[in-house]
Amino acid sequence: MILLCPPGVYRAEGDTELLIDVTREGGFARGRDVLDVGTGSGALALAAARSGAASVTAVDLSLRSVVTTWLNSRLHGARVAVRRGDLFGPVAGRRFGLVMANPPYVPAESTRLPRHGMGRCWDAGPDGRVLIDRICAEVPHVLAPGGDVLLVHSAICGVDPTLAALERAGLVPRVLTTATVPFGPVMRSRAAMLESRGLIRPGQREEELVVVGARHA
Repeated sequence: MILLCPPGVYRAEGDTELLIDVTREGGFARGRDVLDVGTGSGALALAAARSGAASVTAVDLSLRSVVTTWLNSRLHGARVAVRRGDLFGPVAGRRFGLVMANPPYVPAESTRLPRHGMGRCWDAGPDGRVLIDRICAEVPHVLAPGGDVLLVHSAICGVDPTLAALERAGLVPRVLTTATVPFGPVMRSRAAMLESRGLIRPGQREEELVVVGARHA
């Protein structure tokens, strides 16, 4: 599927494709109201629509991403409602059968999240967990009973902390799949920093991508 992706919008990569594969193979979207939080170019939202979702809502803080997702959904004939805002704020009071997220998860030098530019697509604080932890804590408020959240990130951020955070939120989590991939340009540029913090082994230049699922019991 070819998507418009102007500068400043996250382009779907291997992590997005891994999450799409899990969604399709598991039939997670079929017949459900789906929320794609941090939609970027809208790749997850369009995949959910093509997988038989009853409805799809996409949210992003970036105006450029919101416009891009709106255009991509119209170009591909997908019914996607696009909202601008911070994580679950634009859909407060609603409940979804499936929440999908590929949030920024790359460890960064600063605790401050960038407000503009491409850094906003991947910078996630010193341990890469600023957005992951917020999603884990807040997602129960938008999940319908029996609903699922699917979250993809690098194991460099820690898989056990994600499972524990979802458990604390009252969900039942599990690792659905993993894939080992070479570092992309951003991770390569930060390899020395990651080594100095003990987040990767000396000379490590690949990472494990992990899709974590959790169900609202």
